[in-house]
Amino acid sequence: METISLFFLIEAIGTIAFASSGAMTAIRKRLDLLGVIILGETTAVGGGMLRDILLGRVPPSLFINPIYVIMAFVTVLVLFLIIRFNQHILTGPYIVIYERIMNIFDAVGLAAFTVTGIDTAMMAGYGDYRFLSIFLGVLTGVGGGVLRDIMAGQTPYILKKHVYACASLAGALFYVYLSDFLGGSISMVAAAFLVVLIRLLATRYCWDLPKATTDDIG
Repeated sequence: METISLFFLIEAIGTIAFASSGAMTAIRKRLDLLGVIILGETTAVGGGMLRDILLGRVPPSLFINPIYVIMAFVTVLVLFLIIRFNQHILTGPYIVIYERIMNIFDAVGLAAFTVTGIDTAMMAGYGDYRFLSIFLGVLTGVGGGVLRDIMAGQTPYILKKHVYACASLAGALFYVYLSDFLGGSISMVAAAFLVVLIRLLATRYCWDLPKATTDDIG
């Protein structure tokens, strides 16, 4: 029961964080209400849907137990109304605060879904398949964001910025290989914290993976 409660709490946090990230991306792209809802929902539950399909859980759990879909919908609607009646939030000095908040939301969502993706694989009986567990953790973490960026018409964030997928991979490796020593709950929380820490440090110090070309080449 404790593991299930922790799982629900972490996944709920990730859902709210990613729904916020997706909704704000849609708002900045000047999409209408339906577009904001779709992008927010896709970001929040898209990674989990891809994970379930690979695990053979058809239909995906979001259609069977839509609690996270409802949670994401409420989050998106609240954000839409806040921005609708407070346009100044996206202008002037507020934009810096906005960027920082969105970065934190994205880091928290990435962390939450990375560890719950692994936990889902373990609960499905694939805990001994560590490569699969790690892959599903990273897919759950980055999948929604990739779908969000593609639908928004921009290069997926994981392909260009601040060791995004690498942070998810580090947390996944930590969780899978240390859960036998630290226990499931402790490893889950610690791995999520590690993902958030790497993401925030990468943003603060502009950590990026090397590129084949320099910015001077046009």
